[in-house]
Parts: sequence; structure tokens; C-alpha cells
Amino acid sequence: VLIEATVSRERRGYIAMDDIMLLTYPCYKAPHFSRLGDEEVNAGQNATFQCRNSGDVTSTALVKHLSHRRFVASFQVDSVQRTDQDLYRCVTQSSRGSGVSNFAELIVKVPPSPIAPPQLLRAGSTYLIIQLNTNSILGDGPIIRKEIEYRASQSPWSEVHGVNMVTYKLWHLDPDTEYHISVLLTRPGEGGTGPPGPPLVSRTKCAEPTRALRGLTASEIQSRQLTLQWETLAYNLTRCHTYSVSLCYHYATAGGGGGQNTTVRECLAVEHNASRFTLRDLPPYHSIHVRLALANPEGKKEGREVTFHTEEDIPGGIAPESLTFTPLEDMIFLKWEEPVEPNGLITQYEISYQSIESSDPGINVPGPRRTVSKLRNETYHMFSNLHPGTTYLISLQYMPSPLSETESTITVLLRPALGRGAPVSKYQVVVEEESGRKVKRELGVQDCYPLPMSHGDAQARGTPHYYTAELPPSSLPEASPFTVGDNHTYNGYWNTPLDPRKSYLIYFQAMSNFRGVSTGLEEGCG
Repeated sequence: VLIEATVSRERRGYIAMDDIMLLTYPCYKAPHFSRLGDEEVNAGQNATFQCRNSGDVTSTALVKHLSHRRFVASFQVDSVQRTDQDLYRCVTQSSRGSGVSNFAELIVKVPPSPIAPPQLLRAGSTYLIIQLNTNSILGDGPIIRKEIEYRASQSPWSEVHGVNMVTYKLWHLDPDTEYHISVLLTRPGEGGTGPPGPPLVSRTKCAEPTRALRGLTASEIQSRQLTLQWETLAYNLTRCHTYSVSLCYHYATAGGGGGQNTTVRECLAVEHNASRFTLRDLPPYHSIHVRLALANPEGKKEGREVTFHTEEDIPGGIAPESLTFTPLEDMIFLKWEEPVEPNGLITQYEISYQSIESSDPGINVPGPRRTVSKLRNETYHMFSNLHPGTTYLISLQYMPSPLSETESTITVLLRPALGRGAPVSKYQVVVEEESGRKVKRELGVQDCYPLPMSHGDAQARGTPHYYTAELPPSSLPEASPFTVGDNHTYNGYWNTPLDPRKSYLIYFQAMSNFRGVSTGLEEGCG
């Protein structure tokens, strides 16, 4: 006979038994339980006890009959925690008596988790070698499975790999990327995998750039600068977040003294994420050799060298010390050297001379100014039929070629005129047609074209020259290119496209309107 009572801790109590009846029911009719076994589950899972009984009981929804005298009832404890760990037993009651099972223990195990993060043994550009470091854990064992959970720091997705050794190599990672790596431990039973342990935060190394930069082109070419552009940088090309782009260039320039060429080399750093750069202070009419280099801590990739050509610019002056004069009785022999900085292709030399003083009273001074032209390979001239005892003013200049030509246009360089005391009122670009095939320009005595005449007027009158453009002085603060024949209108004058079957002389003159008198500035004519 087993008598149970609940005992209060606050006050004393007692148990009294009276009128005990001993019945003579057969043992097989009184309900009695089979042995109730202990139940072990992982925290957070459901625990189920099965009470197996023999005898007469009252049927309920929880009772499942196995035979006419045997039944089983299941009882579930949901989401057990450590606080639910205790002793449990089955109790039943019927008209033939009551049945009580033995006590069974509900054992709650906590899934294991590492105390310390994994350790980094080695890092590469696409891999990390780690040690799991699972000697100390929180929770209960035994450990039947180990796994690695990892993800990139900026990624919401993670991957899990099973591990059967104390070290593990994570493959196929992205270069120069930070990863969070944790260890998962699993004990027996459903829900036996514990939470991830503390993460190891580690970064892979950079990898060598995939290839060199491509698409190096010039978006703008001037006489002394180049604006270059190339493909936009991306991570799959740099394979590192720390990288640099260098723009290296070199060109040959005439040396001083001995006349040998010297090579100028320079490498410039480009701003991060930039895909454009302007090279400045370059020599005009030179070949500039440019190469891009992409580098990171693990390597460097250089692109192929691309050659660009700067445009022509205002010619440099002819050194006075290179002029050699040999005066004779009625002749002067002049010899000179090529300019050090032509800044373009010399097409011809132009020599102007004028008598300014004479010991012969019969000679009018100053005399008329005359101009002769010499080919580019002629660096000398003999002035003949001069007046003896006369002083002459001689000036020498050379002419560069047009900046560029197409079938219907010629691009020339316009330079501001010197007013010499008279202000410049306007500039005019004059085109004169020549018959026959195109030839190099040969200059004679230069005259201005003071009579304005449009292309239509010139055709109507049969005049070979016409104004193709008229420009205000404010439009030419410095030397600038101008395209003859661009089909635009400049101050009422149509810049007519040129006929590719004809040859042309192009003149640039400056006009001055001073105190109501319009004059052509002599230096601007032609």
C-alpha cells in the first residue's frame, strides 16, 4: 500500500487513515502500468511519455487501445527547457482501483556551442585555412558532427560545410573580402545542433589584377595637352579594393648643344575610380607614347603602349644668333638655321625686307616692303639689286602647315594681331581660289583685301577671293584653330565648304577703324 500526500513547508500537517477496506478483486482487474522509461531530449524540443497500462480503465480521447485489456496513453511536454527537467510518472483511476507507475526522469540536454572562435592559420587570395578550436564548449556532449558556417561580411547568404578534421580549408573565396566564420556543433537527437560559436572575422588577400586596362583613347587632342579615357574599373578587374592606376608617357625632344634627342619620361598617379586624365604641358606636334598600369599589393598589369600626336601650335622664334649676314656692294647674303621649336611642320620661310636709311639722297626711305618665300629645305637667300650704302630692315619667319584637312575643310591656326598703336576692330578670313591642282602656298608681296565680298558676290562678279568669316577681336584672345569651310555663318559671311577639285590660298587679316579711318593692319594681311 503506497500512500502519498503533499506536505506544506509553511506549516505542519498530518496524515490520518481510517476505514481501510481490503477488497478481494483479482489482481488482473486492477489497473497497473508497465515500467515508464526515462526520456532524454534536447532543449527546445518536445518530450513524450507513453503510459502503458493493463486493466479496466475509462476510455478517453488520449487513450489508445492495444487490446481489450491493454492500452497506451501519450503525454507531451512542449518546448522543454532545463527548468522542465524533473521526475514524471503515470497515474490512472477506475472503478476497480487506481494505478500508479514508477517515476521516470525527463533529462534535458543543451545543444553544444564553442566558447572561442576558430583560429586563422593561413590566408590566401581565394582561401582561408582555419583551426576549429572546439576544445571548450557550452552545453552538453557528446559531439557527433562539426560544421563550418561562413559568409561574406556584406552578404546576407551563408554556407555550411561539414568538417571531420580539426583544421579546414575554405576554397573559392573572393580576393580582398572580409568573411565571418563560425563553428556549429551537434549532439545526438533531434534539434541537437547548437547555435554558432563566436565568429572569426578574417579577410582574404588581394589577387593579381585580372588583366591590363583596355580602351585607352583620346577624347580631346590639343597642341599641348591630351585628354585620355579608358574603360571603367571594376572589382572583377582589380581583384583588390586597394589599387592604383598609373599613366606613364614618354616622348623625344630635341636636346640642346650637341643636338641629340633626349627622352622625357614620367608616370602620373590617377585618382581612385577615375577613367579620364589630362596630360598637360606637352610639346606641340610630337608623338606621345602612353601606357596604363594597374597595380595592387599582389601584382601589376601594364597595357600596351598607344601613340598619340599633339597638334601644331604657334611656332617658336628663330634664334637671332643663328642668322648670318654677309653684306656685299649691292647684295646681302643671309643664312639661318632651322628653329629649335617649330611646333609643327614647316612648309616655307618668309623673308621681308625694307630700306630704312641710305647715304644716297636720291633714294626714298623708307622704301616699300617686299617679301620673298623660300622652301622648307632652303635656309639661305641672296638679296640682289640693292642700293649701295643703304641700310635694310630684314625679318624672317616660317609658316607651319594647316592643322588638318578634309575634302571640304582646312583647319588653320589664327593668331591675334599686334595693333601697333591702332586698335584691332575685326578679323577677316579671306579665301582665294587658284586654278589647277593643289600646291603648297607660295607668297609674294602681300596686300590686304579691304573690300568686303561674300562668296555669292565673288561668284557673281567673277572675283577669285571672298570673305568666308568675320570675327570680333574678343573671339581671338589667343592663338586658336579655325576650320575654313565648316558651313557655318560668321557675322553674315557664309563659311562655304571648299571644293576638293580646287586649290586655295587662305589669308587672315586684321582691320582697324581708328577715328573713322579703316585700315588693314599690315602684319595681319596674308
